[in-house]
Amino acid sequence: MKLVTFEDPMGARTGAVVQHEGQDFVLDLSRYGLPGEMNALLAAGDAGLDQARQAVQSSALSELVPLGSVRLLAPVPKPGKILCLGHNYSDHATSATRPEFPTIFGKTPNTVIGPLQAVVIPSSTQQVDYEAELAVVIGRRGKNIPEISAYNHVAGYTIFNDVSARDFQKRTSQWMIGKCLDGFGPMGPWLVTRDEIPNPHQLKLCANVDGFEEQRTHTSNMIFTIPYLVAYLSQVMTLEPGDIISTGTPGRSQRGGGGVVFLKDGEVVTIRIEGIGELVTPFISE
Repeated sequence: MKLVTFEDPMGARTGAVVQHEGQDFVLDLSRYGLPGEMNALLAAGDAGLDQARQAVQSSALSELVPLGSVRLLAPVPKPGKILCLGHNYSDHATSATRPEFPTIFGKTPNTVIGPLQAVVIPSSTQQVDYEAELAVVIGRRGKNIPEISAYNHVAGYTIFNDVSARDFQKRTSQWMIGKCLDGFGPMGPWLVTRDEIPNPHQLKLCANVDGFEEQRTHTSNMIFTIPYLVAYLSQVMTLEPGDIISTGTPGRSQRGGGGVVFLKDGEVVTIRIEGIGELVTPFISE
């Protein structure tokens, strides 16, 4: 099941994507008494998700609206925590940077924007970069979660773009200042529930900038697995429904064969992950 947060003239609320005759539609889940806010829907647990699935199965065409007629927001517009990984792919970490323990940093909720929403490049930075990542959405509250049962706390998966201002990031040993500019966390287009992706470590991931492929990998190349990360993080903090764990980015090729080319006004980043879809993000100057 693909869960979305969508907006129309009636406001923002939760929905599910339904296919009919090869076309994508959105079912308004509030019609079935389900919470209109994603964190609350996830907090309803398996019973809430089962009710959403039943709504999808029983929905009539008259209840559906074309996907293209609504605006998709980030599937989780207001995550309680956004926990990100650094150097978590074997093709990104060098022998010198390959960590013994996960490198964790946080992004703040002001970063979150939805699919097709533009990242505004502020005049304060000249080094805006992107990172294509598989994100885990927590669905069940937990502390000190055993690794063997970690997936029971996962609601599903989405795509996350960990946009960074590298010049700010490199000023100190702490990365957070370069990670938390407004709009620097595109997410979407939807949350694919865990049952649709039985093994998140068997997915192809790629990203391109204006059609030039810069990243291609497989999630089997992660150094720290999703169950390990859920268990590890829950030793430190209680994980709550709607929390995001973004699992890190792979290495990349380089346009023109040189070093990193930072994003410019008008460029578009497209991230595709097998089993989820694609997240398209334009970048524009302030």
